[in-house]
Amino acid sequence: MGLIWMCLIGLLAGALAKWIMPGRDPGGWFMTMLLGIGGSVVAGLLGRLVGWYHPGQGAGLIASVLGAMLVLWIYRKSQAGSAGA
Repeated sequence: MGLIWMCLIGLLAGALAKWIMPGRDPGGWFMTMLLGIGGSVVAGLLGRLVGWYHPGQGAGLIASVLGAMLVLWIYRKSQAGSAGA
C-alpha cells in the first residue's frame, strides 16, 4: 500500500510543480509522477542534510513540490543547454 501512496503523492507533487512552473515539458501523467517522486527524494535528502528530517522520515507534500520544482528547473536548464549544441 505504501508504493501506491508514494505514486499518488508523487503524481500530485509533480502536477503541482508543473502547474506552478508552466512551460513545455515532455511526458504525460507517468513522467509527472516520476517528477514528483524524484522531487520527494531530493527534498528528503536535502532535508536530512540540513537536519529537518530524521533518517526514515519522508518529506512532506510542500517539500516534495519544491523538490520537484528544483528537478524540473534542472531538467529545463539541461535541455536549454543541449538545444544550442
